[in-house]
Amino acid sequence: MSINSTIRVAVVGTGFGQAIHIPGFQHHPRTELVAVYHRDLGKAKAIADSHNIPYGFNSLEKLLAIPNLDAVSLATPPFLHYEMGKQILGAGKHLLLEKPMAMSAQEVKELYQLAMEKNLVTTADFEFRYVPAWQLFAEYLQQGYVGKPRLIKIDWLVASRANPDRPWNWYAQKDKGGGALGAVGSHAFDYIYWLFGPVKRLCAQLYCAIKERPDPLENNRLKPVDADDTCLIMLELMDGTPVQLSISSVAYNGRGHWVEVYGDRGTLVLGSDNLKDYVHGFRLQAAPAGKALSEVEIPKGLAFPQVFTDGRLAPFIRVVDRWVESIDNNQSLAPSLYEGVYSQLLMDLTHQSSNNSCWVDVPDLDGFLR
Repeated sequence: MSINSTIRVAVVGTGFGQAIHIPGFQHHPRTELVAVYHRDLGKAKAIADSHNIPYGFNSLEKLLAIPNLDAVSLATPPFLHYEMGKQILGAGKHLLLEKPMAMSAQEVKELYQLAMEKNLVTTADFEFRYVPAWQLFAEYLQQGYVGKPRLIKIDWLVASRANPDRPWNWYAQKDKGGGALGAVGSHAFDYIYWLFGPVKRLCAQLYCAIKERPDPLENNRLKPVDADDTCLIMLELMDGTPVQLSISSVAYNGRGHWVEVYGDRGTLVLGSDNLKDYVHGFRLQAAPAGKALSEVEIPKGLAFPQVFTDGRLAPFIRVVDRWVESIDNNQSLAPSLYEGVYSQLLMDLTHQSSNNSCWVDVPDLDGFLR
């Protein structure tokens, strides 16, 4: 494929896929959206028609047979990612994969290895790497603003699932990849790796506060929930820095999403108390040791060229930028499935630690991938 050519893309999955992926690809100057997949053919065609997309399919095999299709964005629930990802890569298509990547690190490893064998590009949708305040935060950390970190504290406390009347679906089921750990812990594990480096060991407890929810498909009969909605995790980085990670999706009036770094030379606090939109509202505060925190202005060079009502759309478009850049260079640039394996590995070990009530060591990523 020549650089600057149009990349013909299909979107598989129409929840987050319809809300963010479809408008993102239609906004991007280098991508042409040619097909959409939904398991119900009527809905697939209706979504295609409403967004002026040429094809709607309920067969992934038929979708992958479209002439000149270059790439597929996979946004189905996580329990479908492994088999669908194998089909997509097996058909020779580049892959943009939603998080959580799959149901286990072993599954993601196999997808990573298949992409390498096929010389295909993979990109993971870790959007926080592309939010302006987060990029500025990364620059401050790289410049050594805090000095040697003494403590990293992360709170992600929201009310998205606090209402017990919210319907039962795959998200309520642990064996379908549901739960707060997969939904937002996958992001946290990626940005911990991106910002602070690899993890040496971790200890976790996972909880489920709301143990049943009504199923609208069965006359609102209450059905059991076993997916976590609260996660308390301690991590030790390779350099010995302690990290405290608290996640809850059932916290009425929770403080939102905050990352605090306390070092021997200063403090950085990145956060947003916006409980309605997990991208809008981030600001960065900084202080040298012994001084009061003050807000740091985001440079124009980092700002989004366009913002949207849904805050998730602007960083997703930057993820697509990265995917396109990777395809142009025939190289999976970070964040790819390489980083996706690590996020999934930390999730697997979190479940293991919680189940066994113990610390677990984190293997070296390259060693795991061999």
